[in-house]
Amino acid sequence: MNDSFLSKLPFGPWRTRGPLVSVVRLHGVIGDVGPLRRGLTLAHVAPLLDRAFAPGGQAAVALVINSPGGSPVQSALIARRIRDLSQEKKVPVLAFCEDVAASGGYWLACAADEIFADESSIVGSIGVVYAGFGLHAFIEKHGVERRLHTAGDRKVLLDPFSPEREDGVAHLKGIQADIHDAFKSMVRTRRDGRLKGTEEELFSGAFWAGRRALAFGLIDGLGDARTVLRGRFGDKVRLRVVAEEKGLFRRMRLRTGLPAPAPSAAAVTAGLAGGLVDAALSAVEERALWARFGL
Repeated sequence: MNDSFLSKLPFGPWRTRGPLVSVVRLHGVIGDVGPLRRGLTLAHVAPLLDRAFAPGGQAAVALVINSPGGSPVQSALIARRIRDLSQEKKVPVLAFCEDVAASGGYWLACAADEIFADESSIVGSIGVVYAGFGLHAFIEKHGVERRLHTAGDRKVLLDPFSPEREDGVAHLKGIQADIHDAFKSMVRTRRDGRLKGTEEELFSGAFWAGRRALAFGLIDGLGDARTVLRGRFGDKVRLRVVAEEKGLFRRMRLRTGLPAPAPSAAAVTAGLAGGLVDAALSAVEERALWARFGL
């Protein structure tokens, strides 16, 4: 019995094993989005990344990204953890953009050594946005008196129930400029030598579909994760999907000490009502983030 025959067996030490690639899916808004909806935060993502980079001798780690952005802080923290693990384990990282990798989603993609997208993927939006409401005229019309007391004349600069202050807007724009500079620095560093457009255009906050993103050097190629990884590492590449632990095993790991006493019916009702309101508002905000990119 020759070795070529043995290598085709689906079991045993003779089986030819292809290179291993761990796959982590980063999907959703970045940051906390409410009590009943979980966004992408370092606390949530770190265990997945640790497990993805754990196997020795793997060929790469693949990030499958579908995010309209969100918190710049969480974007930076997650991206930094990806880079730290990549350097520590000496494992390259490939990012694959699905529907959208924009704003903070593109920040995450830049943590990879190479970025790929579909022709119809939305990529870019290298900018900073703040959205709010001005309700002072509404409450005045309905006879609602706003009472606000502060120690420090700049303690409240962006109160939605008060007229907009010029110094508040100026202060906000200064913060946005600092965050934008950090975002631009990340892109320049990670895409060094590959960017082809002018900074005025690339960093304007605009976003593009896959082919235009490729022309601007924001991504390295067009394609989905399976096709690209099989083309890079061969048909026998093993894709190890790293997902969040669920069910009994996760509950057993989270259990500590004795069970807490049962809450009262009133506490349950109040908590449920508050949670539903928070969840509804969070869902509206999350929907608005996706809607910015026509999704």
